[in-house]
Amino acid sequence: MSIVKYVKLNENAIVPSYGTEFSAGADIYALVDTESVIINPNETYLVHTGIAMEIPNGFGGFVFARSGLATKKGLAPANKVGVIDSDYRGEIMVPLHNHSSVPQTIENGERIAQMVFLPYMKADFSNSDSLDVTERNIGGFGSTGK
Repeated sequence: MSIVKYVKLNENAIVPSYGTEFSAGADIYALVDTESVIINPNETYLVHTGIAMEIPNGFGGFVFARSGLATKKGLAPANKVGVIDSDYRGEIMVPLHNHSSVPQTIENGERIAQMVFLPYMKADFSNSDSLDVTERNIGGFGSTGK
């Protein structure tokens, strides 16, 4: 386990935590000014967390939907997967979008997303006249079967 430093920007913020010993994603918690907020159908609401982090170099913090929130309430990050770079030091915020047909409520302190820390490769792009041929080659969507 690696250490990720954080700062509580608000005394009521809840520190991200893992639900089980083998959870890949740390739950991220809502910090709202009132007891709850309502997100109307097809609306996106920027949910604050009150937490800032120091993500280690060579890693990104990837913010994914919580499966329960997505399936039960139709709420998921508007950008599908949020990417937090290691040099970002501001507040972690999650733009939640209501994909359902009814208003949904987010309670203060509710788990709204999960963050997974993943290594990444930095690319040095090189212009070329050709690319190596593979079995799939230029086959696009659906080209590998049903």
